[in-house]
Amino acid sequence: MNTQNLSYLQKQLLNLGFGEGMNADLEKKLQAAPKEFTLQTTQEYNKQPVDYTLHYKAGDKDEMYFFNKYDASLQGKDMAQTFYLNKGSGITAKEAYNLMEGRAVHKQLENLEGEKYNAWIVIDKENKAENGNFKLRPFTDGWNYKPERAIDKLDIVGINEAGAREKLMKSLEKGNRHQVTAMKDGKEVKLFLEANPAEHRVNLTNWKGEAQQLEHYKKPEVKQQNAQQQEDAPAKKQRKGAKMKV
Repeated sequence: MNTQNLSYLQKQLLNLGFGEGMNADLEKKLQAAPKEFTLQTTQEYNKQPVDYTLHYKAGDKDEMYFFNKYDASLQGKDMAQTFYLNKGSGITAKEAYNLMEGRAVHKQLENLEGEKYNAWIVIDKENKAENGNFKLRPFTDGWNYKPERAIDKLDIVGINEAGAREKLMKSLEKGNRHQVTAMKDGKEVKLFLEANPAEHRVNLTNWKGEAQQLEHYKKPEVKQQNAQQQEDAPAKKQRKGAKMKV
Protein backbone atom coordinates (compact mmCIF):
# COMPACT_ATOMS: atom_id res chain seq x y z
CA MET A 1 0.00 0.00 0.00
CA ASN A 2 1.23 3.46 -0.94
CA THR A 3 1.14 5.38 2.35
CA GLN A 4 1.62 8.73 0.59
CA ASN A 5 -1.39 7.98 -1.59
CA LEU A 6 -3.43 7.10 1.53
CA SER A 7 -2.43 10.36 3.21
CA TYR A 8 -3.35 12.34 0.11
CA LEU A 9 -6.75 10.66 -0.25
CA GLN A 10 -7.53 11.18 3.44
CA LYS A 11 -6.67 14.87 3.14
CA GLN A 12 -8.87 15.06 0.05
CA LEU A 13 -11.82 13.69 2.03
CA LEU A 14 -11.24 16.33 4.68
CA ASN A 15 -11.01 19.17 2.15
CA LEU A 16 -14.22 18.06 0.45
CA GLY A 17 -16.15 18.09 3.71
CA PHE A 18 -16.44 14.32 4.27
CA GLY A 19 -14.44 14.42 7.50
CA GLU A 20 -12.34 11.57 8.87
CA GLY A 21 -15.02 8.94 9.47
CA MET A 22 -14.11 6.90 6.38
CA ASN A 23 -10.34 6.90 6.92
CA ALA A 24 -10.20 3.36 8.36
CA ASP A 25 -12.38 1.92 5.57
CA LEU A 26 -10.30 3.72 2.98
CA GLU A 27 -7.09 2.21 4.38
CA LYS A 28 -8.58 -1.31 4.33
CA LYS A 29 -9.63 -0.87 0.70
CA LEU A 30 -6.16 0.27 -0.32
CA GLN A 31 -4.58 -2.69 1.47
CA ALA A 32 -6.88 -5.09 -0.43
CA ALA A 33 -5.80 -3.39 -3.69
CA PRO A 34 -8.87 -3.93 -5.93
CA LYS A 35 -9.03 -2.28 -9.35
CA GLU A 36 -11.77 0.00 -8.10
CA PHE A 37 -13.99 0.36 -5.05
CA THR A 38 -16.57 2.60 -3.39
CA LEU A 39 -17.10 4.08 0.07
CA GLN A 40 -20.50 4.98 1.51
CA THR A 41 -21.41 7.63 4.06
CA THR A 42 -24.43 9.64 5.18
CA GLN A 43 -24.30 13.22 6.40
CA GLU A 44 -27.06 15.47 7.65
CA TYR A 45 -27.62 19.15 6.90
CA ASN A 46 -30.56 21.10 8.32
CA LYS A 47 -32.12 17.79 9.44
CA GLN A 48 -31.93 16.47 5.85
CA PRO A 49 -29.90 13.22 5.51
CA VAL A 50 -27.79 12.96 2.37
CA ASP A 51 -26.34 9.64 1.12
CA TYR A 52 -22.97 9.67 -0.63
CA THR A 53 -21.21 6.97 -2.64
CA LEU A 54 -17.57 7.79 -3.36
CA HIS A 55 -15.89 6.13 -6.36
CA TYR A 56 -12.18 5.21 -6.37
CA LYS A 57 -10.15 3.72 -9.18
CA ALA A 58 -6.58 2.45 -9.43
CA GLY A 59 -4.13 4.07 -11.80
CA ASP A 60 -2.42 2.28 -14.67
CA LYS A 61 0.33 0.90 -12.43
CA ASP A 62 -2.12 0.01 -9.63
CA GLU A 63 0.06 1.91 -7.16
CA MET A 64 -2.01 5.08 -6.95
CA TYR A 65 -5.75 5.40 -6.41
CA PHE A 66 -7.82 8.33 -7.55
CA PHE A 67 -11.10 9.77 -6.22
CA ASN A 68 -12.73 11.27 -9.30
CA LYS A 69 -16.47 11.41 -8.55
CA TYR A 70 -19.19 10.79 -5.98
CA ASP A 71 -22.94 10.21 -6.11
CA ALA A 72 -25.19 12.18 -3.78
CA SER A 73 -28.89 11.73 -3.06
CA LEU A 74 -31.37 13.34 -0.69
CA GLN A 75 -33.15 10.80 1.50
CA GLY A 76 -36.91 10.83 1.02
CA LYS A 77 -36.67 13.03 -2.07
CA ASP A 78 -36.42 12.23 -5.76
CA MET A 79 -33.13 14.05 -6.17
CA ALA A 80 -29.76 12.49 -6.98
CA GLN A 81 -26.69 13.83 -8.76
CA THR A 82 -23.15 12.73 -9.59
CA PHE A 83 -20.42 15.28 -8.93
CA TYR A 84 -17.09 15.02 -10.72
CA LEU A 85 -13.79 16.14 -9.25
CA ASN A 86 -10.91 17.75 -11.11
CA LYS A 87 -7.38 17.18 -9.86
CA GLY A 88 -8.66 16.30 -6.42
CA SER A 89 -10.94 19.28 -5.91
CA GLY A 90 -14.46 20.32 -6.80
CA ILE A 91 -17.92 20.56 -5.26
CA THR A 92 -17.81 19.81 -1.53
CA ALA A 93 -20.30 17.54 0.25
CA LYS A 94 -22.19 20.51 1.74
CA GLU A 95 -22.17 22.38 -1.58
CA ALA A 96 -23.62 19.29 -3.28
CA TYR A 97 -26.48 19.31 -0.77
CA ASN A 98 -27.08 23.03 -1.35
CA LEU A 99 -27.12 22.56 -5.13
CA MET A 100 -29.58 19.66 -4.91
CA GLU A 101 -31.80 21.80 -2.69
CA GLY A 102 -31.98 24.32 -5.55
CA ARG A 103 -29.49 26.94 -4.41
CA ALA A 104 -26.51 28.43 -6.25
CA VAL A 105 -22.81 27.90 -5.50
CA HIS A 106 -19.88 30.08 -6.56
CA LYS A 107 -16.86 28.07 -7.74
CA GLN A 108 -13.67 28.30 -9.74
CA LEU A 109 -14.11 26.12 -12.84
CA GLU A 110 -11.87 25.00 -15.67
CA ASN A 111 -12.74 24.81 -19.37
CA LEU A 112 -11.56 22.20 -21.89
CA GLU A 113 -8.46 24.28 -22.65
CA GLY A 114 -7.46 24.24 -18.99
CA GLU A 115 -8.32 27.90 -18.46
CA LYS A 116 -9.77 28.72 -15.04
CA TYR A 117 -12.74 31.00 -14.50
CA ASN A 118 -15.23 31.87 -11.76
CA ALA A 119 -18.95 31.25 -12.00
CA TRP A 120 -22.11 30.80 -10.00
CA ILE A 121 -23.61 27.41 -10.81
CA VAL A 122 -27.04 25.87 -10.30
CA ILE A 123 -28.48 22.47 -11.13
CA ASP A 124 -30.70 22.76 -14.19
CA LYS A 125 -33.48 20.38 -13.19
CA GLU A 126 -35.14 20.81 -16.59
CA ASN A 127 -32.22 19.39 -18.56
CA LYS A 128 -30.35 16.11 -18.25
CA ALA A 129 -27.14 14.94 -19.88
CA GLU A 130 -26.84 11.61 -21.72
CA ASN A 131 -25.57 9.92 -18.55
CA GLY A 132 -28.77 10.88 -16.72
CA ASN A 133 -27.11 13.60 -14.67
CA PHE A 134 -28.75 17.00 -14.44
CA LYS A 135 -26.77 19.64 -16.29
CA LEU A 136 -25.07 22.43 -14.37
CA ARG A 137 -25.94 25.94 -15.50
CA PRO A 138 -23.09 28.45 -15.04
CA PHE A 139 -23.38 32.20 -14.57
CA THR A 140 -19.94 33.58 -15.38
CA ASP A 141 -18.48 37.01 -14.58
CA GLY A 142 -20.06 38.27 -17.80
CA TRP A 143 -23.47 37.70 -16.22
CA ASN A 144 -22.40 40.41 -13.73
CA TYR A 145 -24.24 38.99 -10.74
CA LYS A 146 -23.18 40.66 -7.49
CA PRO A 147 -25.38 39.79 -4.49
CA GLU A 148 -23.62 42.44 -2.39
CA ARG A 149 -25.53 45.11 -4.34
CA ALA A 150 -28.74 43.98 -2.63
CA ILE A 151 -27.14 43.06 0.68
CA ASP A 152 -25.56 46.49 1.15
CA LYS A 153 -29.02 48.06 0.96
CA LEU A 154 -30.45 45.88 3.74
CA ASP A 155 -30.54 46.99 7.39
CA ILE A 156 -28.77 43.89 8.73
CA VAL A 157 -27.85 43.94 12.42
CA GLY A 158 -24.09 43.68 12.99
CA ILE A 159 -23.15 43.73 9.30
CA ASN A 160 -20.56 46.46 9.98
CA GLU A 161 -18.73 44.41 12.59
CA ALA A 162 -15.25 43.21 11.62
CA GLY A 163 -15.48 40.29 9.18
CA ALA A 164 -19.30 40.04 9.30
CA ARG A 165 -19.93 41.06 5.69
CA GLU A 166 -17.13 38.84 4.39
CA LYS A 167 -18.49 35.88 6.38
CA LEU A 168 -21.95 36.43 4.90
CA MET A 169 -20.60 36.63 1.34
CA LYS A 170 -18.52 33.45 1.70
CA SER A 171 -21.52 31.63 3.15
CA LEU A 172 -23.68 32.64 0.20
CA GLU A 173 -20.96 31.54 -2.23
CA LYS A 174 -21.06 28.07 -0.66
CA GLY A 175 -24.78 27.94 -1.39
CA ASN A 176 -25.93 28.29 2.21
CA ARG A 177 -29.17 29.77 3.48
CA HIS A 178 -27.49 32.26 5.77
CA GLN A 179 -29.39 33.43 8.83
CA VAL A 180 -29.36 37.16 9.50
CA THR A 181 -31.23 39.59 11.73
CA ALA A 182 -32.66 42.63 9.96
CA MET A 183 -34.64 45.65 11.11
CA LYS A 184 -38.27 46.14 10.08
CA ASP A 185 -40.34 49.00 11.49
CA GLY A 186 -37.91 49.33 14.39
CA LYS A 187 -38.02 45.63 15.30
CA GLU A 188 -35.45 42.86 14.81
CA VAL A 189 -36.56 40.03 12.54
CA LYS A 190 -34.70 36.76 11.92
CA LEU A 191 -34.43 35.99 8.22
CA PHE A 192 -32.62 33.72 5.78
CA LEU A 193 -30.65 34.96 2.79
CA GLU A 194 -29.59 32.99 -0.28
CA ALA A 195 -28.07 33.88 -3.64
CA ASN A 196 -30.22 33.87 -6.78
CA PRO A 197 -27.98 34.59 -9.80
CA ALA A 198 -30.60 33.55 -12.36
CA GLU A 199 -32.81 36.49 -11.36
CA HIS A 200 -30.02 38.90 -10.35
CA ARG A 201 -31.26 39.10 -6.78
CA VAL A 202 -31.04 37.54 -3.33
CA ASN A 203 -33.89 35.49 -1.89
CA LEU A 204 -35.13 36.59 1.51
CA THR A 205 -37.37 34.31 3.60
CA ASN A 206 -38.61 34.17 7.19
CA TRP A 207 -38.25 31.17 9.51
CA LYS A 208 -41.36 29.61 7.95
CA GLY A 209 -39.78 29.75 4.50
CA GLU A 210 -42.16 32.48 3.34
CA ALA A 211 -40.73 34.94 0.79
CA GLN A 212 -40.13 38.45 2.10
CA GLN A 213 -39.96 41.75 0.22
CA LEU A 214 -36.51 43.29 0.40
CA GLU A 215 -38.07 46.76 0.45
CA HIS A 216 -39.38 46.17 3.98
CA TYR A 217 -35.87 45.55 5.36
CA LYS A 218 -33.85 48.26 3.63
CA LYS A 219 -31.79 50.84 5.47
CA PRO A 220 -33.67 54.07 6.35
CA GLU A 221 -31.42 56.15 4.10
CA VAL A 222 -32.06 53.78 1.17
CA LYS A 223 -35.82 53.95 1.73
CA GLN A 224 -35.61 57.74 1.84
CA GLN A 225 -33.61 57.83 -1.35
CA ASN A 226 -36.08 55.55 -3.12
CA ALA A 227 -39.01 57.67 -1.93
CA GLN A 228 -37.30 60.83 -3.21
CA GLN A 229 -36.71 59.22 -6.59
CA GLN A 230 -40.38 58.29 -6.82
CA GLU A 231 -41.39 61.86 -5.99
CA ASP A 232 -39.04 63.25 -8.62
CA ALA A 233 -40.18 60.84 -11.33
CA PRO A 234 -43.68 62.41 -11.99
CA ALA A 235 -42.14 65.89 -12.12
CA LYS A 236 -39.64 64.76 -14.73
CA LYS A 237 -42.39 63.15 -16.81
CA GLN A 238 -44.48 66.32 -16.58
CA ARG A 239 -41.60 68.54 -17.70
CA LYS A 240 -40.87 66.14 -20.52
CA GLY A 241 -44.51 66.15 -21.62
CA ALA A 242 -44.74 69.94 -21.51
CA LYS A 243 -41.65 70.27 -23.66
CA MET A 244 -43.08 67.93 -26.27
CA LYS A 245 -46.19 70.16 -26.64
CA VAL A 246 -44.16 73.24 -27.49
